[in-house]
Amino acid sequence: MINLLLVSSDDDSLSTLAAALAKHNDVHVLQVRSGTAALEKVAGQKYDLMITDENPDDMTGLELADKVIRINPMINCAAVSSLSHDEFHEASEGLGLLAQLPVRPGAAQAEDILKRLREVIGLTSG
Repeated sequence: MINLLLVSSDDDSLSTLAAALAKHNDVHVLQVRSGTAALEKVAGQKYDLMITDENPDDMTGLELADKVIRINPMINCAAVSSLSHDEFHEASEGLGLLAQLPVRPGAAQAEDILKRLREVIGLTSG
């Protein structure tokens, strides 16, 4: 089972992505509204991937990714960002993010991120 944690205070911003991910029988999706809630979840449970919206309730998505990898450096992270590719690369350098997702990511992004995650999991599991 692949466990995914979605972080967004906006119920609609990740809804299409979440629905596309949840169609996979081997994927479990949990959504929380704040960075603080996400930090509590990753400290107590195993997640294969955390996807954060650009600005959850209490911190930016990149701040959250930084805090998450300090708690669990083995969790993969992706972040929604409206920054250009180069600006995002500069802002997220050192965080080891799996992907930058566009604002309001859809089914195509869900399939792409899941494909990337499966490849990473395959590499790290043996």
